[in-house]
Amino acid sequence: MTVKDRLIVALDFDSKEKAEKMIEILGDSVSFYKVGLELFLNTGGSILDILASHKKRIFLDLKFHDIPNTVAAACRFAAGLESVSMFNIHASGGAEMIAKSVATKREDQILLAVTALTSLDDKDVDVYLKTSFSVSQLAQNLAQEAQKAGASGVVCSAQEAKNIKESCGQGFITVCPGIRFSDSDMGDQKRVLSPKEALENGADYLVVGRPITGAENPRAMAERMLQEMEH
Repeated sequence: MTVKDRLIVALDFDSKEKAEKMIEILGDSVSFYKVGLELFLNTGGSILDILASHKKRIFLDLKFHDIPNTVAAACRFAAGLESVSMFNIHASGGAEMIAKSVATKREDQILLAVTALTSLDDKDVDVYLKTSFSVSQLAQNLAQEAQKAGASGVVCSAQEAKNIKESCGQGFITVCPGIRFSDSDMGDQKRVLSPKEALENGADYLVVGRPITGAENPRAMAERMLQEMEH
């Protein structure tokens, strides 16, 4: 897998036109894109056909979370989309939900379980979950349970990737958002690392949105990201 294969650009836009323009600007510098709820819903899913026509890989980031049968039905839909290489569910949905979701995926697809969102920190975990766990401990516990249930890997902060790799094995995939250069705006992310730090910490894939798509020159920023990942 090349460095270029490991960079996933998040198309966090509210229209097909804006997304298409960004795909055109980035050209062959990017081969893998993430489609989240905002863009998927605003385009009625047609963005997937557009990306497929450009021969791009797709991470369908819809984070399914419901009772096991409902999530399995949603995953069956995602698994049936030939253009989708990777999709996800919430690890907190439990072992049965994860196992039923895993049973729907194609052999060549990656099913990820989302651990703790990178917009959360220890204070959020304490306030909302009433637990003495740190957010990193929570992410690691959810990753271990997701692996037992058959998930291919997890979405986690790069800060947790090393511990997750140590407890779940090197073959367990870590997909990490919250990637920022030291001179980038943090936005709503709280647990972040630079591209170099993330890879050194065990991240398999880096998900990057605004630092690239919101840059004055997105292609130059994507190439800067790839250069740092390479070195």
